[in-house]
Amino acid sequence: MARSSSGFVAGLTVAAVAVIGVLAYQASATAPSPAELAAKPSKTSAAPSAAPSGKPTPPAKDPLALPVNSGTGERVVYALKDRRVWLVDAKNQVVQTFSVMPSTVSPPPGSYAVTSRSGAVRGSDGVQIEHVVRFATVQDVSIGFSAAVDGSTPKPDPSKRTGGIRMKRADGDAMWTFASIGSKVVVVS
Repeated sequence: MARSSSGFVAGLTVAAVAVIGVLAYQASATAPSPAELAAKPSKTSAAPSAAPSGKPTPPAKDPLALPVNSGTGERVVYALKDRRVWLVDAKNQVVQTFSVMPSTVSPPPGSYAVTSRSGAVRGSDGVQIEHVVRFATVQDVSIGFSAAVDGSTPKPDPSKRTGGIRMKRADGDAMWTFASIGSKVVVVS
């Protein structure tokens, strides 16, 4: 009996080796060659994807992110190209951000201070506005943030020289509360 059990174990061993050999052959037949592996990027790679030029693709810019080089401390940041304003507290934390409709006359990039405020007036475009926060003058045109009383933010008439940077009424309320006389306004391109 001992001899027959050792023969049985030997037979199982031979069968197992044969099955492993068959499976290894099948796996090698479907596996990519080393050249194919080198040509194909790994799906688990943490490397940035490459653009057609071979350069890494830069990460997408967050349109709501505070612009770099926009100063420090409590301030209003106005990005001309992005048509966006950020209200930033003394700890450099964004309190609020919102889109705006620029005027036909824009201030050059730089640092300014709020020079005057008006609760309610008629804008240079004839629209009744509120919460006017002025911070610059360019070619005799006063530049400031405001909200139309009717809540509109239409594109300004390009034939008129206006300085009102329009925002929604709720955003105008936030600006009015945040930016008092002397508050810093940083304009970036």
